[in-house]
Amino acid sequence: MSNKAKMVVDKDFTIGEVDKRIYGSFIEHLGRAVYGGIYEPGHSSADEQGFRGDVLELIRGIDVPIVRYPGGNFVSGYNWEDGVGPVESRPSRLELAWRTVEPNLFGLNEFADWCRKAGTEAMMAVNLGTRGPEEARQLVEYANHPSGTYWSDLRAQHGYKEPHHIKTWCLGNEMDGPWQIGAKTAAEYGRIATETAKVMKWVDPSLELVACGSSNLGMPTFPEWEATVLDLCYDHVDYISLHTYYGNRDKDSANFLAQSMGMDSFINTVISTADYIQAKKRGKKKINLSFDEWNVWYHSNDADRQIEPWTVAPPQLEDIYNLEDALLVGCMLISILKRADRVKMACIAQLVNVIAPIMTANGGAAWKQTIYYPYMHASIFGRGTALVPLIHSPKYDAKDYTDVPYLEAVAVHNEEQSEVTIFAVNRNLTESLPLDIDLRSFGSFTLIEHIVLEHDDLKAANTLETPDRVAPHPNGSAVVTGSTVEALLGKASWNVIRLKLA
Repeated sequence: MSNKAKMVVDKDFTIGEVDKRIYGSFIEHLGRAVYGGIYEPGHSSADEQGFRGDVLELIRGIDVPIVRYPGGNFVSGYNWEDGVGPVESRPSRLELAWRTVEPNLFGLNEFADWCRKAGTEAMMAVNLGTRGPEEARQLVEYANHPSGTYWSDLRAQHGYKEPHHIKTWCLGNEMDGPWQIGAKTAAEYGRIATETAKVMKWVDPSLELVACGSSNLGMPTFPEWEATVLDLCYDHVDYISLHTYYGNRDKDSANFLAQSMGMDSFINTVISTADYIQAKKRGKKKINLSFDEWNVWYHSNDADRQIEPWTVAPPQLEDIYNLEDALLVGCMLISILKRADRVKMACIAQLVNVIAPIMTANGGAAWKQTIYYPYMHASIFGRGTALVPLIHSPKYDAKDYTDVPYLEAVAVHNEEQSEVTIFAVNRNLTESLPLDIDLRSFGSFTLIEHIVLEHDDLKAANTLETPDRVAPHPNGSAVVTGSTVEALLGKASWNVIRLKLA
């Protein structure tokens, strides 16, 4: 095969409308995500509520549409009542999921205020580990009911007369995992999820609910878990969740960059399982997917084993990301866009400090990690209709994957803005990749820009001392020739090619 890649993009070959919520993120009471991350009273940029202004600015730069909260493993032992009311009356608790002390200085109402300032919506999770339907319905009443009842009036007493109108809720977290507080079998979880969903929607019929899928592709009960859970709660939920993290522990970069193919397989298997249950029930409702935890996570594993237990907000899961991590994050974003017809929500985990695109120093600066850039580019430029990418590319074999295309790419058509954006990764670690993109169905168009994220060192990272070591530049080589775009994608590079339609 030629070493040249070709991509055909036709405006009528649509995958589906991109739900902006696929560019969501996640804040858990874990490490410095909250304390020292989004919330640090006394910081020079903090507002009157203690929210870091420098972090808010970086988050607004991504245009994050939804943020999942408060966990994660944390939620399965969390009493939400500990985080509301006068701060001086809130208890400190042993937090068993991450072996820390939770001071409860930040809770539901602070998070709702923070979401408004960040320009995002809340995706709340309820505790189905140590608690159940009763506590979940009370939480919905507190958060969403206008007034005139015990829990809604308590919210008003706490200074929030107007309801928060939180519409998206997760029914627990990773309940198949033995590490989870209150872990359950699929049948046990399916039953409690059903009963919880019923009462939550009786309180507020407008809710959208997410059932827990498998914690990852490698769980021994996958995908039987999804089939059993959905068989029990199909009538009461709207989404099934997916979680996955990848790492380069074997220092095999070619195999590492191929791992998004596993994500493709994961998504397709969950879709097939959900559709099987729909067919079995003769149902009309499609269960869509919420990929509400995904990222690269492995750099901090050794350091996390050294953390002193029972401290407040220790530096946990603080992966420092390099260029190759950003490339895989780009490939994972492309995987999500390639199934935009069914993946309607997704959350890069997490947003600040904890396996995150944004890092901070306590009392100091905030900066962008390498993975910030593909996430930002996709969120800003990836709104519209995802198009089927017809790709011819040279391929390679890796340790765990065969026939891996060097070119990973997708296109998004924003009809409202009269733009088409191509997101493309060159997985080749040593050579540039010539690419021809055939866009004849769009008529005439001009190049807006070709953004490139690249670096000679795959392991190059951004730090407090060198925050801009790895940053995108607008000097890509793309040119328009008639109805074709020609570009040379640099070795190991993330590319954003933006086109203006006539």
